[in-house]
Amino acid sequence: MYRINFSDFFTSAFSVDCMLFGYSQGQIKALLIKRAMEPYNNFWAIPGDLVYPDEDLDEAANRILKDLTGLSDVGLHQAQSFGHPKRHPQGRVVTVSYFAMVRIEDFNAKASSWADEISWVPIHDIPVLAFDHNLIMATTIELLKQKLRVEPICFDMLPDRFTLSEFQQLYEYAFNQSLDKANFRKKIKHIPLLAHDEKQKMVKHRPAKLFSFAKEDYKTKVETIDYQFKM
Repeated sequence: MYRINFSDFFTSAFSVDCMLFGYSQGQIKALLIKRAMEPYNNFWAIPGDLVYPDEDLDEAANRILKDLTGLSDVGLHQAQSFGHPKRHPQGRVVTVSYFAMVRIEDFNAKASSWADEISWVPIHDIPVLAFDHNLIMATTIELLKQKLRVEPICFDMLPDRFTLSEFQQLYEYAFNQSLDKANFRKKIKHIPLLAHDEKQKMVKHRPAKLFSFAKEDYKTKVETIDYQFKM
């Protein structure tokens, strides 16, 4: 009879990796840190670290993000788990990824602890990352795109007041394709937007009108609104 050696099952560690996505200058960007420790010293990476033995995963995600970037009060959502036995050179580490969409201008991220640098990097220009972070990033970007098709999460990244061109550019960048202006306006007609008696300031082109997302209206009409972007 085969006897299980239970000690073999208690030699793994857990970590969390926290991805923040924001929108700036026509691009969706991800927050990366440059590691100042081994393994993968001097590599860019997703902010992440090991979970303490007595720590809850959500608690760990918030602690680690604050330790490495100085950011707190970020609405992190659990995404996927990654557990290849060889994903970490120092032993078996199962990681749980978290993500959030933020307005970059609302947060002042600063590298701290063993994070040497910090940068908002366009998601189409992600460099070679530490560990299996390119896989984690690519998988989460696909999840982000799926959500952009069916949920109004874009407004978590757009400025509080935005132009319709900015709205369109976010989708064009996410799906890496050009969209016809007239067709895009038809797609968003059913989405509750508030038009303001205010236009862009300090722009070289003709100032465009500003809008904001009518979140409360959306909540009351969510069952009747077909929020679908067919690309």
